[in-house]
Amino acid sequence: CDMSLNLSGRTPWRALKSTRNQNHKIEQLEEKEMHLNFSAKSLALLAGLSFTCFAAQADTLRIASGVPPKHPAHNPLYTEFQPLLPEISDGRLDAVLLGPEVVRLPGMRDGIKSGLVDIGLFLPAYFPADLPEVNLVGDMAFLGSNNQAMSGAMTEYVVTCSECQAELKKLGVVYASSHSTNTYTILSKDPITSAADMQGKRLRTGGPQFSRWVEALGGTPVSTPVGETFEALSQGIIDGTVASTADIVSFRLNEVIGNITDINLGTYHSTISHAIRNEKWASMSPEDRKALVLTSSRTSALSAQRWEEIAQMGRDIAAKDELATVAADQSLLDATAAFVESDVAAAGSSAQERSGIANAEEKLERFKALVAKWEKIADENGNDPEKMGQAMETEIWSKVDFTTYGL
Repeated sequence: CDMSLNLSGRTPWRALKSTRNQNHKIEQLEEKEMHLNFSAKSLALLAGLSFTCFAAQADTLRIASGVPPKHPAHNPLYTEFQPLLPEISDGRLDAVLLGPEVVRLPGMRDGIKSGLVDIGLFLPAYFPADLPEVNLVGDMAFLGSNNQAMSGAMTEYVVTCSECQAELKKLGVVYASSHSTNTYTILSKDPITSAADMQGKRLRTGGPQFSRWVEALGGTPVSTPVGETFEALSQGIIDGTVASTADIVSFRLNEVIGNITDINLGTYHSTISHAIRNEKWASMSPEDRKALVLTSSRTSALSAQRWEEIAQMGRDIAAKDELATVAADQSLLDATAAFVESDVAAAGSSAQERSGIANAEEKLERFKALVAKWEKIADENGNDPEKMGQAMETEIWSKVDFTTYGL
């Protein structure tokens, strides 16, 4: 703010004063009094202007999704976050949105650590050694059938998991919320309808449970960043991908696949919608921290809804391009059901042995109870994203002490 004020004390009215000797003392007293009044008023005005300019200058946060513009984890997760943040924070916070040309999803950890980004999309599955506690429940993809419910369950679990919070603090980020994709299926070059069709297939997977499923059914899981799926398919590195039909829109997969298999393979909910650089979080007031997580929760609910919408758009594009949509036969359904039953039962003990997670089975039971809780909440609210965002505020954030959370 340009606050140019004349505080020199050389006032225009002085030149108009009489210089007669008999009034000289009176003039001096008048000048002194008026000068003091002027200075006091000027200083008060300056203080007021300084306060106004300070209050009007919001703290601008650098935010980045690291994914393409059409992806639901960018639009609306970050595009709606940008205008909603100043609204919820009463103008104290705003955001500038950086594109994937500045930082891509695989480099988000370094972007946050370096200070290039204050808030970014974070996938715990990329860091299994650093976040075993978070990934314990994020890995339970096949528990998911309603993505609004999975968003709520994952958020409540991580916020209330002291071990998860310790991992995140060590990694240098503060957790705001999670969002979930719609249910996954198989997008492939050649039809995959039976258990026999899975033999030898190289399928891109985005999480450990999907990888174990592919292996259990005789295929080979391939760990490829989601942004490289198109290239991997076009070059024949993989035969297909375990993903949402939304990826047809986000990554133009309709140009490199020929088939969609209708089978529910759960959800991908191992996400941190908005991972906040811990130095930035520590510098914020408790009120601003709360405003930030409420913004995150609301946009996570919007993103979950958008996943459903874009998934349908993907199916529409597939139909227009005459890609085949094939139903999974009973052999594939039975083999999948058998895998899920054995894998969920063994997840606790294997996590304890593999990652040294204490009480893993009890933690998984708690997560399953949260999934049931949030499925009920989602059903009662008709999966409405605004109501689900409000439910996260009531059920989760209203119970959090923002003077200590994340510190």
